[in-house]
Amino acid sequence: MTRSITNPAGLHDPTGYGYGHVVSAPGEQVFVAGQYGSDESGHVVSEDFADQVEQAFANLRTALAAVGLGPADVVRIGTYIVGHDERKLEILLEHLHATWGTELPAQTLIGVAALALPGMLFEVDAVAVRGA
Repeated sequence: MTRSITNPAGLHDPTGYGYGHVVSAPGEQVFVAGQYGSDESGHVVSEDFADQVEQAFANLRTALAAVGLGPADVVRIGTYIVGHDERKLEILLEHLHATWGTELPAQTLIGVAALALPGMLFEVDAVAVRGA
């Protein structure tokens, strides 16, 4: 099996930005590109951090579902927060626990000055394993 790239309906077309949403690699690992608070056209849905986190996790679930996976298959996430502070961490924690309960994946949180597009405040990428 060679790698396959999936750009699911319901998420914007990322090819103009130079990436694919989901890459299934030979074997069991699946890599999900950074998902942010975007609508189907790629526009940021809100200026509000909490709204962006909610939409980014919805987009992550959409990307995973497109290759027959879900949050339970995720073993690692990377989270990126513009202007990271304790309030934003609390919002992120709410979404992490709503998604994974107490069975959280490994995570690296990185505070950043900016993300790829103007208005982006949050992004999450993931590594999933089939049959995790």
